[in-house]
Amino acid sequence: MSKIANTKTQLRKDEYHILVEIEGTTAVDVLAEVSILSKQKVKQAMQKGCVWLEKSGEQGEKKQYTQRLRRAKKVLAAGETLHFYYDEGILNTEPAEAVLISDKGDYSIWHKPSGMLSQGSKWGDHCTIYRWAEKHLKPERPAFIVHRLDRAASGLIIIAHKKQTAAAFGKLFQNHEIDKRYRVSVEGDFSSIFEGDETNKTIDSEIDNKPAVSHVVFINYDKKSDESIVEIKIETGRKHQIRKHLFENGFPVVGDRLYGSGKSLKNLKLQAISLRFVCPVSGLKEEYRS
Repeated sequence: MSKIANTKTQLRKDEYHILVEIEGTTAVDVLAEVSILSKQKVKQAMQKGCVWLEKSGEQGEKKQYTQRLRRAKKVLAAGETLHFYYDEGILNTEPAEAVLISDKGDYSIWHKPSGMLSQGSKWGDHCTIYRWAEKHLKPERPAFIVHRLDRAASGLIIIAHKKQTAAAFGKLFQNHEIDKRYRVSVEGDFSSIFEGDETNKTIDSEIDNKPAVSHVVFINYDKKSDESIVEIKIETGRKHQIRKHLFENGFPVVGDRLYGSGKSLKNLKLQAISLRFVCPVSGLKEEYRS
């Protein structure tokens, strides 16, 4: 049978940490017994990524590792630990629909909608772009995150389908060899910061004590809404870089609940609109624009 090592229970939100003591039992049986959920509910939860298996590595591997477990009939070994993070609110959330832009086999380009996550948590990953790709691509393939977009942001994102492809794209990003641009609506007249015929501004203030560089091009200003449209190219990829840089300069992104003024009830007006790079698989130049 199984033993609960540590259990914290809240209404509609439970954590189970179960040390397996008997060889040969299945994950769904253990989780159903401990959580008092039906096996069908447990299976559905496992598919949404809230169950983790902690086990000892084989000879030559690291001593211990933890990974998501989706296979309900996985036969467990004594000494392994199951972690079950059950949150009905999260599990009942329906993911927004992503749009496939291009399937290149080893990687794909998607339009991520606002509200969809780039990365999951211990409580689940069914509302992420990579899980959407895994479930909707034909033929089905594993998916690996190459870069991220804020949950509230939308636009183009690269998903790799091989670990070596993900590593290759990671190197391109690290070497600043991917041209990534954003279209952003900000509050106020952004042109007011320029002198003469200038339309470009580079913002290079540090973020979290790390270098951060954003190049901003003014597109237009709408006096009626008191909003400007700008296009931004970033050299670095700090967390919330665009939103922080614009806010610090007095032009919060329209709809930004975190750094904005609170004046607008619109969704975040920040979209990744273009990607340009030399494909690490084919060696050919690729360009995608939303």
